[in-house]
Amino acid sequence: MIALMSKYPFHEIETKWQKYWEENQTFAVTEDISVPPEKRKYVLDMFPYPSGAGLHVGHPEGYTATDIYCRYLRMNGYNVLHPMGFDSFGLPAENYAIKTGTHPKATTEKNIENFRKQIKSLGFCYDWNREISTHSSEYYRWTQWIFLQLFNKGLAYESQTPINWCPQCLTGLANEEVKDGKCERCGTRVVRKNIRQWVLKITDYADKLLADLDTLDWPESVKSMQRNWIGRSEGASVFFKLEKSEEKLEVYTTRCDTLFGATYMVVSPEHPLVATLTTSENKAAVEAYIVSSAHKSDLERTDLAKDKTGVFSGSYAINPVNGKKIPIWIADYVLISYGTGAIMAVPAHDTRDWEFAKKFNLPIVEVLKGEVDVQQQAWTEDGIHVNSDFLDGLDKEEAINKMLLWLEERKLGTKTTNYKLRDWIFSRQRYWGEPIPLIHCEHCGIVPVPETDLPLLLPEVTSYEPSGTGESPLAKIDDWVNTTCPVCGGPAKRETNTMPQWAGSCWYYLRYIDPHNSERFIDREKELYWMPVDLYVGGAEHAVLHLLYARFWHEVLFDLGIVSTREPFQKLVNQGMITSFAFQRKDKSLVPTDMVEEKGPDLFIEKETGEELERVVAKMSKSLKNVINPDEIITEFGADSMRMYEMFMGPLEVSKPWATTGLSGVYRFLDRIWRLYEDRPISEEAPSHELLKTLHKTIKKVTYDTDTLNFNTGISQMMVLVNELYKVETLPRIVWEALIKMLSPYVPHLAEELWEKAGHEPSLANVAWPTYDEKLTIDSEVEMVFQINGKVRAKEVIEKGMAKDELLTMAKANEKIVSWLDGKTIVKEIVVPDKLVNIVVR
Repeated sequence: MIALMSKYPFHEIETKWQKYWEENQTFAVTEDISVPPEKRKYVLDMFPYPSGAGLHVGHPEGYTATDIYCRYLRMNGYNVLHPMGFDSFGLPAENYAIKTGTHPKATTEKNIENFRKQIKSLGFCYDWNREISTHSSEYYRWTQWIFLQLFNKGLAYESQTPINWCPQCLTGLANEEVKDGKCERCGTRVVRKNIRQWVLKITDYADKLLADLDTLDWPESVKSMQRNWIGRSEGASVFFKLEKSEEKLEVYTTRCDTLFGATYMVVSPEHPLVATLTTSENKAAVEAYIVSSAHKSDLERTDLAKDKTGVFSGSYAINPVNGKKIPIWIADYVLISYGTGAIMAVPAHDTRDWEFAKKFNLPIVEVLKGEVDVQQQAWTEDGIHVNSDFLDGLDKEEAINKMLLWLEERKLGTKTTNYKLRDWIFSRQRYWGEPIPLIHCEHCGIVPVPETDLPLLLPEVTSYEPSGTGESPLAKIDDWVNTTCPVCGGPAKRETNTMPQWAGSCWYYLRYIDPHNSERFIDREKELYWMPVDLYVGGAEHAVLHLLYARFWHEVLFDLGIVSTREPFQKLVNQGMITSFAFQRKDKSLVPTDMVEEKGPDLFIEKETGEELERVVAKMSKSLKNVINPDEIITEFGADSMRMYEMFMGPLEVSKPWATTGLSGVYRFLDRIWRLYEDRPISEEAPSHELLKTLHKTIKKVTYDTDTLNFNTGISQMMVLVNELYKVETLPRIVWEALIKMLSPYVPHLAEELWEKAGHEPSLANVAWPTYDEKLTIDSEVEMVFQINGKVRAKEVIEKGMAKDELLTMAKANEKIVSWLDGKTIVKEIVVPDKLVNIVVR
């Protein structure tokens, strides 16, 4: 053996091959029509928001998985589209601009430069010629164009809609800027305020979005979340006449059969009939309650654990089925955004209504026979109807159908389909977003900016402070706001709201296909060549909104004949989170790692208080100071080590804690591969039969595992093959080169270097994937277990496929078994071929 000459020189190797790939455009892709459709793959990562913090080691997990898969596909003859870009409009850059006076564009582009550098340092096989950034005018020109298609189709409209409003900052806040009901920036209690907004009619597509989920290869949990968010239900609209008015209150219910148990009604504080319902003696109390409700978020209002609040309006409605007068209450646990903003309360059979009724001493009437006293607790299961007149004795389905017929005959109600899904509030009162391309004219109304005038550019400004009126900072720029109407030529004003960050991410996968087209949104032939996306990988945090919004836009584009598929993403995989250690107090609150002192093995205390802390696994967070920087990992261990470790930690979809000891183990494995090259010459001799069998088993296993994204078990099998190569004096070329090929998607820098050193021209990227002989993957020998009374007493390696009588003879001839049979009577003989012989004795 030759002594180890040097450790694996990853710094030199990785720099060398990253430079080679870039200079030679190794991963650039074109629409090669000679490649049949079944050999084309579009593999997509959820693109990142370029924050100032840069990447942490959790971000590249999904990128590494798709990179391995794409490299594997290319080696199997596929034409692969694998792009990368940046979701670069958004709140953090604007907030940073307000604090520092730095233009959001400058901050964003500096962050993109850092992200790009970090991503490239990991050697991912992206086609960087297709890079897009959602904040570039070349890109958002087409985001604006899509908005105009929605507007022209009648899917965009203006509405007075409540937003989160900070009275200190004098601006509207997105939900993510509100923490515990307070403004994230200044800590002031947020209130709800109605302002003019643009809204997209996603509800028009609710049924399509539901039905098409069944065509997708997505995790069932994600499809379930989408179904729940859309929330389709069959029920009835029921009309309650007001006691002293011709007005009616409409409610939606899935259980119209329980109408006889409705003993009061509740309307949301924002309901348009609140003023009509409120009597003079109750006015002051109602107004005070509405003010207090405005300080609560929707989550706070609907929290089942919180104490119910409400105020009596002073008015009554008439229950349509029995003519009884029932009080109308105003309570914030009912939201205007759900149903009709009014409910009929059946406290005997709804826990929330029961708690409210108990608190305010309202009647509770049992209408479903249950196993509890409804005066003591609600019965929320089904039961036979009681106290329900013509429904008595009926079950749920019979009662619902009979009640629906009764209501419809009397025009007191109608069968209705309802959705939890609400139209998408699409505008933001922000600067750093796409300008909405609409113009307000006194004579012509709202008119679109002509498509020939797109992009409508975001104006350059030096101040990003809120307007103070709830409008966007753009409203303060008179020379931008004031314009002429493209229809009549008269004076007009531009729309000053901007689009939400979701807008750019709704369609970016399409622009990757044709990123430099200045004439069209997308070339039709290119779209037909690549769509739909075959594999989409990203975090589960986007399981609802991003995916739902992108699907909505795509469905609209399909209906307009602009794209060829109903759905954008055929297969979806959510990678698990990579977590890190954190430290937890007894009250479950977490302590930043720099405030922790290690006092001994598994003994940690908080420096300031001396409290003993428990080490736990938590999400990486800047505030906890437990973020692991990939730059430091690459410097110390190399990109290939980090790539392989992230895949070796466990199944892709499972969350996993980061452990540097595991990373060190992977580094040592790669070093062992390098030492194989340094220590042993490559031989042209045929490998031994056993080594050949191990090779073919490995090719079969790694092929299957890479194809199915089970990377951790594929890596384990390659480790087995490397161990076998350490047992030989020379490296049989047929085995060594097959190993390099299998390694190349996982550790591409090392594999390229070894391939070149084996005498080949670069690059390995498009070299054919190794194949295996199925016969050589099947073991010809197996280990038989010999048992006495079910306990293992001996083992023996035998030829596979021996007959039962031969196996029994062999077992009885085994020395150890003979001793156990001595003086015993055989009661029963059990033979399972290729597995065991069990002899029962007494």
